[in-house]
Amino acid sequence: MKNVMMIAVFAAAVFTATTMEASTPAASGVNTAAFREWKKSASGTWAGMHEGKTLWYKLDKKGGLWHSTDGKEWMADKGGAWTDKDGKWLKIHDKKLVWSTDGTSWTEVPEWKWEGADGKWNKFDAKWNLWVNE
Repeated sequence: MKNVMMIAVFAAAVFTATTMEASTPAASGVNTAAFREWKKSASGTWAGMHEGKTLWYKLDKKGGLWHSTDGKEWMADKGGAWTDKDGKWLKIHDKKLVWSTDGTSWTEVPEWKWEGADGKWNKFDAKWNLWVNE
């Protein structure tokens, strides 16, 4: 009788695990960027948006933000901020990467990662090197 009970419990556990796994959506809320490899950006540039146009951004050695419309001619960015794919504003403030949806309330970006306007994932390391996860 013990063997029959143990088999029944085991079968129920296998059935439950299989049912739960099959009913869980494969990509619901999963950040697929976590499964790809991060590579240090050769150019140090990322895509952002400004007034509906894609601009390229980069940091200088002092942490100043620069932007370009073509990736060739660069101008210091007076506002010091760019937007991600979702329209959130990002900027470097007090040696941290922060973001905001309204431009007034800022919070630190988790793991300093954001999705660029071009759909590529970007992150900064502690030395402000740019890493890309395509």
